[in-house]
Amino acid sequence: MAIDIPTFATTQISLLAAELEAEVAETSALVSLHSPSALQRAGVALTNLTVLSQRTGLGGKTVVELGPDPAFTSGGDLPEHGIRSGDIVLLAEQPAASGKKREVKELERKGIKGVVTRVGKQTLGVAVEAEEEDRKELPGGDRRVWIVKLADEVTWKRMNGTMEKMSKMAESEYSYFMRVLFGLTTPSPVPEDLSKDEEVGEGRIRWFDPSLNESQRDAIRFALKSQEIALIHGPPGTGKTHTLIELILQLLARNTNARILVCGPSNISVDNIVERLAPHKVPLIRLGHPARLLPSVLNHSLDVLTRTSEAGAIVRDVRAEMDAKQASIRKTRSGKERKAIYADLKELRKEYRQREKKCVSDLVAKSKVVLATLHGSGGYQLRDEQFDVVIIDEASQALEAQCWVPLLSAKKAVCAGDHLQLPPTIKSLHSSSSSSSSSSKPGSKASAAADKKASKSKKEVVAAATATTTPAAAIPKGATLETTLFDRLLSLHGPKIKRMLTTQYRMHELIMRFPSDELYESKLIAAPAVASRLLNQLPNVEDIDEMREPLIFIDTQGGDFPEKTEDDEDVDGKGVTKRSLYGDSKSNEGEAMLAREHVRCLVEDGGLRAEDIAVVSPYNAQLALLAPLKEQYPGIELGSVDGFQGREKEAVIVTLVRSNTEGEVGFLAEKRRLNVAMTRPKRSLTVIADSETVKKGGKFLKKWMEFLEENADLRYPDLASLTVAAAGGSWKA
Repeated sequence: MAIDIPTFATTQISLLAAELEAEVAETSALVSLHSPSALQRAGVALTNLTVLSQRTGLGGKTVVELGPDPAFTSGGDLPEHGIRSGDIVLLAEQPAASGKKREVKELERKGIKGVVTRVGKQTLGVAVEAEEEDRKELPGGDRRVWIVKLADEVTWKRMNGTMEKMSKMAESEYSYFMRVLFGLTTPSPVPEDLSKDEEVGEGRIRWFDPSLNESQRDAIRFALKSQEIALIHGPPGTGKTHTLIELILQLLARNTNARILVCGPSNISVDNIVERLAPHKVPLIRLGHPARLLPSVLNHSLDVLTRTSEAGAIVRDVRAEMDAKQASIRKTRSGKERKAIYADLKELRKEYRQREKKCVSDLVAKSKVVLATLHGSGGYQLRDEQFDVVIIDEASQALEAQCWVPLLSAKKAVCAGDHLQLPPTIKSLHSSSSSSSSSSKPGSKASAAADKKASKSKKEVVAAATATTTPAAAIPKGATLETTLFDRLLSLHGPKIKRMLTTQYRMHELIMRFPSDELYESKLIAAPAVASRLLNQLPNVEDIDEMREPLIFIDTQGGDFPEKTEDDEDVDGKGVTKRSLYGDSKSNEGEAMLAREHVRCLVEDGGLRAEDIAVVSPYNAQLALLAPLKEQYPGIELGSVDGFQGREKEAVIVTLVRSNTEGEVGFLAEKRRLNVAMTRPKRSLTVIADSETVKKGGKFLKKWMEFLEENADLRYPDLASLTVAAAGGSWKA
């Protein structure tokens, strides 16, 4: 069914405003109601830092290198945290009493905003917004500083601006490509069987990678032949990125003048492509700051190219002068001298930006392939640039409004992803629960005051972010940001615009079987190299039972391992309640004990490296119970199911938590969440769950429990024996 573009755009504007409001409210409440030390334990802040160095980064921004203050931290490593490259953070001088709560407005007045450019084991980099630095002096010197994660308003403004532009377009401005993507016309037909293209004539394909399987080749032929849109459906482990690399090389081989824009929703998704494309010596450039300091990525980033390329010569001398000024700031004790240096830097920064703009324009113009995050593609660097093809990786994890930032001027698009895994997380769908992050009792004066402050703060930010938009209509019933471009196009045009990759290179055949049968029409095939591989085939491991089984089910049915909803008790003696940090999250101490014991068995009895193990759960409160594993087995990974999407490990332990007499399973009923959970392991999947409770959560869950009962190594734990094991003995099923 055709979609009216202005109506679509105004609906998106309304949905985006609601989402920003929810995100700002959540951040404001979290920061206002918790101390810096509590925020660090929640993973959204880092305290007791010191400024190690300052340098001039892209856009003339000062990049501040931060590390732990040795007076407060032993070992030199940063503590566990959830801050990632690309996050917007506030950098501020750390208050003397780090246990005291601070209002967001107070922090923003005293601190300075920036973007995390790099996260390492012992240091991280923050690029300070130039406008902020022009108004405020950088915190630091010999003083301790801290950073706290904030809502990312820049991304929302960029998406909002794109939707506003679409809402005002006249019908005569719609490109044929746009008309296809909104169902106003049909896609150009593509023959079902394209294998003959390889045999003769112009269409003959000479593969750069001869190891590609037939489903990958078919997807590439289809993407090359499609005139407007092609979807590449890549289930877990099927080599989606591998396929996209070959597609890019084929597009360039067919048209030496072709220009390709490659985007993804996150820095990591883009950097994965840069790493794999770089060895092919294609002229490419990576916009934005790479998420990892790998040479193959850095050498193609604007940050490095403006230093090393011929085009970069025009900015090098100004940059050197700015770096010298930055270094001198730390050496001076005089406030007057410091102010004079900042005034000089302000003038140099203006000159730097002008020169850099010319340099960037030259670099982008010479690149055949430009890579950026979706919202990063809306920066000044690509203004007025034209591309023949836009490729979007992980399109099923991106908001549709985000995709339109690069697509608005596209002629053709290839979107890759898996709509049967989790879509982007939408906080406004669950905003009613956002107040549960408060440590105050509902209805109390403290709670009401906190709500009032958070509400005022979020309204100010939302108003600023959407000040230029047209008034948005009420959100139509059923409209949600969870509907991705990938979902909508499949619903609009059906499978004729899609090709699926069917050979997976990650999982043992038995681990793969259930998701393949229930979600992927039984089409997945395990590559021979992975179909029967087990933990006991890894070097230096013991051949014990746990290492021989690809699928283990520890069934806690019977009621001895009940779940718990986190309450307001002080769980760590530090004045921090689990509820205040994890909302109404669920936990299950019995399942946590079973998970810890299974890890102990794999590492201590089996000799498996802790780095090869992940323990995942849908519930953050459960991960809090499992946190001691990080100290006991350094290198082990703990993560939420949502956060572990796109990852893999040799052995994965999944604790589902839910165990109650009512048979309530909450968001476990979401097939896509469970699909992520069960498709992360390579050689071993261990599921810990109460089958009696989980079976009541719907048809899909019932089938999964029955599959595990019939096909897994089935174990029924005994609580008494487990308690002995936890006290220092060992537990066996």
